[in-house]
Formats: sequence, structure tokens, C-alpha cells
Amino acid sequence: MECTVSWTGNAGTRSAMGFVAETGSGHVLTMDGAPDAAKPQNGGQNLAPRPMETVLAGTGGCTAYDVVLILKRGRHAVEGCSVKLTSERAETDPKVFTKIHMHFTVTGKGIPAAAVERAIALSHDTYCSASIMLGKMAEITTSFDLIER
Repeated sequence: MECTVSWTGNAGTRSAMGFVAETGSGHVLTMDGAPDAAKPQNGGQNLAPRPMETVLAGTGGCTAYDVVLILKRGRHAVEGCSVKLTSERAETDPKVFTKIHMHFTVTGKGIPAAAVERAIALSHDTYCSASIMLGKMAEITTSFDLIER
């Protein structure tokens, strides 16, 4: 797996902290820094997610993918799955994630709660590389709602 991240700004522009990432699979993702009122040349323009937001989003995508796949493989009639991630970060540099909570909302027909709980646990403990990696630094907790259609 590879990715190339390129700086899109320069010292003479207002947005000095924009970046574009091109993934090995040929997709593009933009990132930007938060505006910095005290030193505008050091901040971004809030035109795209922050790099750490993309880490959180990637983790959510990784674990949601697992949950849907595990439920489908179990022949459950899953119709929807979303996960809301909330996090806390260290106050000093490096401002790593210290806590992450993942709240899943799974929608479907006749899916047992135990199957959803198992799918989340398998993702968290075995399959989701991103959450397993982040779990080495942060306390990760999960919860879920199951909506019957």
C-alpha cells in the first residue's frame, strides 16, 4: 500500500497548509489545516478535513466495512450501517488520540443484537487494522443501536 501526499500551498499564499493525497489505488483526498488567526501563514483555510480527522474517518470506514461484511457473511439482512466516532486527544504534542468511542447504528430485518455485538467485537479485536493500531494508544469503546425495518 502506498500514498503520496503533496503540499498545495506556498509561503506566499493565505492557505499555507493544504495537502492532496493520492492513494495507491488512484484516489485523491484533500486535507487542510485549521485557520490560525495569530499566524495566518501557518494555518489553513478550512477547505478540507484535518489530517487527524481523516485518520478517524478511515478508522470508521475500516470498522463499518468489517461489521457489514461479517453480518452479510452470517446471512443477516443488513440494510444499513453507520458509525459515529467521537474522540479525545492529548493536550500536548504529540496530540494523539487518548479515547475513541464508536457508536454503530445497524439497520435491517430480523438481525439479532448478539450478531451485531459479535460483528463489532470481531472487527475491534481481529479484523480492523486501523482500530487495532489506534487501540495501542487510545482507549476504544463501542456501543450500538439496532433498528428493525
